[in-house]
Amino acid sequence: MDKLEFFPVDKSRWKDLEKLFGARGACGGCWCMTWRLHTKEFNANKGEGNKKLLKKIVYRNEEPGVIAYVNNVPAGWCAAAPREVYVKLENSRVLSPIDGKEVWSVSCLFIAKGYRRQGLSTKLLKNVVKFCKERGAKIVEAYPAEPYSENIPAAFAWTGIPSSFERAGFKEAARRSRTRPIMRFIIR
Repeated sequence: MDKLEFFPVDKSRWKDLEKLFGARGACGGCWCMTWRLHTKEFNANKGEGNKKLLKKIVYRNEEPGVIAYVNNVPAGWCAAAPREVYVKLENSRVLSPIDGKEVWSVSCLFIAKGYRRQGLSTKLLKNVVKFCKERGAKIVEAYPAEPYSENIPAAFAWTGIPSSFERAGFKEAARRSRTRPIMRFIIR
């Protein structure tokens, strides 16, 4: 990868995010709304509705994450926001809060097919930590999926895999499930 750049997603980057996510909305019409909505609302908006909801967030200047470019081409995306934004985490026993500390959560990590397995995830995660720090975060938390084989399908890796987070400086903080650690980056 020659030229790498990372930017918060704002109005000026919306078209690039659309291009990166493509017609499928990254994964099955998700548009990175899976954890932002309750299941019923998410399913009712799957596809175009979720796209409109994410666009509203971007156009309200909320900067829901960071987009990565390789040689000026949108190649990766990572969503991050204060944990309370992700309503789906409210009732999760596996991903319930470890303690009472305020955290920013990484909810999605999407790398375009041609850029996978080249270290972009780790570089993107390092930039997401910087993004969160600039917005006042002291702890960045993530919920990657533990791969069950060498060739985990991309649809199951949308929260990332632990090794990418480890290389970015995250440490396992808790594990209530064999396949889903809670990892943290403590900002100093």
